[in-house]
Amino acid sequence: MNSAAAQHEHHNRRWTILAFLGLAQLMVVLDATIVNIAMPSAQASLGFSNVDRQWLITAYSLAFGSLLFLGGRLSDLIGRKTTLQIGLLGFALASALGGASQSFGMLVTARAIQGAFGAILAPAALALLTVTFTDTDERAKAFSIYGAIAGSGAAIGLLLGGFLTQYLNWRWTLYVNLIFAAVALIGTQAVLIRERGTDKSGLDVPSTLLVSGGLFAIVYGLSNAATSATNAQSNGTSVTLASAFGNATTIGALVVGVALVSAFVWRQYRIPKPMLPMSIVTDRARGGSFLSVLLAAAAMFGVFLFLTYYLQTVLGFSPVRAGLAFLPMVVMLTATAMVGSVQLLPRLGPRPLIPTGMALGAVGMFLFTHIAVGGNYFTHVLPGLLVMGMAMGLVFSCAMNTATARVQPDHAGSASALVNVTQQVGGSIGTALLNTVAISAALTFSQDHAPTAPVSKQQATNLMLQAQVHGYTSAFWWGAAFFVIGAIATVIMLPSGKPEVAEVEHAMALV
Repeated sequence: MNSAAAQHEHHNRRWTILAFLGLAQLMVVLDATIVNIAMPSAQASLGFSNVDRQWLITAYSLAFGSLLFLGGRLSDLIGRKTTLQIGLLGFALASALGGASQSFGMLVTARAIQGAFGAILAPAALALLTVTFTDTDERAKAFSIYGAIAGSGAAIGLLLGGFLTQYLNWRWTLYVNLIFAAVALIGTQAVLIRERGTDKSGLDVPSTLLVSGGLFAIVYGLSNAATSATNAQSNGTSVTLASAFGNATTIGALVVGVALVSAFVWRQYRIPKPMLPMSIVTDRARGGSFLSVLLAAAAMFGVFLFLTYYLQTVLGFSPVRAGLAFLPMVVMLTATAMVGSVQLLPRLGPRPLIPTGMALGAVGMFLFTHIAVGGNYFTHVLPGLLVMGMAMGLVFSCAMNTATARVQPDHAGSASALVNVTQQVGGSIGTALLNTVAISAALTFSQDHAPTAPVSKQQATNLMLQAQVHGYTSAFWWGAAFFVIGAIATVIMLPSGKPEVAEVEHAMALV
């Protein structure tokens, strides 16, 4: 069977392919948050400390973030279907291991393995989407759906995690991946053609080690800053951005990470067949799209983490009710992604749309700065969620479409990996920076408003809640700043005019 036949087969099944790729992407994205709500139950079951529990998130993000380029490269070398299915199978087995964990070490190991196989399957899924949809209009529809999944997956994870934890058991937040993976494996086996890799240049081991080591060090450094802030808070010591980011481990990891990534970039300019052609990054449309994904992911961290805490600890929502509270944002995100990517992007190009999404994100964050201890969901939370849904719908669907357009098939995996890398590193930046801001602001508020005379238990509780809310609103102000910076930067970077027609040439040799 020749290459044209492969195009024909994938073309005929393109919407079915999208459904299974979307399911695989949803599994990876929601797993970054689904464990959050289950964490208190897991902690009680396995008996680990508050300090240790951060590693359930860190282990996943470290493995995922550092191995994304390797995963993207593998899809170009050994074939996208093969790479995707290896990732799905490994992710499922790791989830089964985590669900059956009898110790904290076993659970953390499972989370790290999850992250590693997630890094293998995520770029392969996006690369398959990139080369499957070549018609401009259909590509826009496909990426609007895929972008909506990427943007709303964290909220869906909170909702699903709440249901599973409250009505079944915390272990089901991991076991549920077996269902997702099984359906995706069966579906992709049926609808995808197993093609050989499109790039025959082989794996560039030095480049792989440089970029994987660099990303590991950067994500670790940012995670360590967030851990330092949390540890300082639990010890009752002062927490500032300087103290969180100023410790030797954080500085050392970030310096090493930046140096390794810089060496990777330098090497890409020097070798004849680079692992990541710099033209992918330096192209104005793609570069602006990558930046928008990074900044939006950093700011979105505040929405999901701090609003989840606010709804449960301040407003008294149950885990399920807190998850349901995010549904309006998911609905708005999906609708806006469809309109933005399908109707507006082909006519206007990315320049007016992505900056508009960033500006809406800043407005949404501004609305969240008005939450209060005596607040109400419908007046203090819902308006911001609706605006944030519009913002994320525009940014993620348009940016993912633009970032992967006009990329040669030989490098579709690497370009797709870069989209995931920017989202992962952005989330790590948001985790470290906004968490530190929130903790620092809450402690400062508590010290400034410490009572000079004995107070009742109710008054002490109210003061604690006020300090928490002050920390959340401080983080929301920073999140708004991320979006403002993103709006200005993308207006400058993105080219004006209609986008070029994305005609991607398939170059697949069939088994």
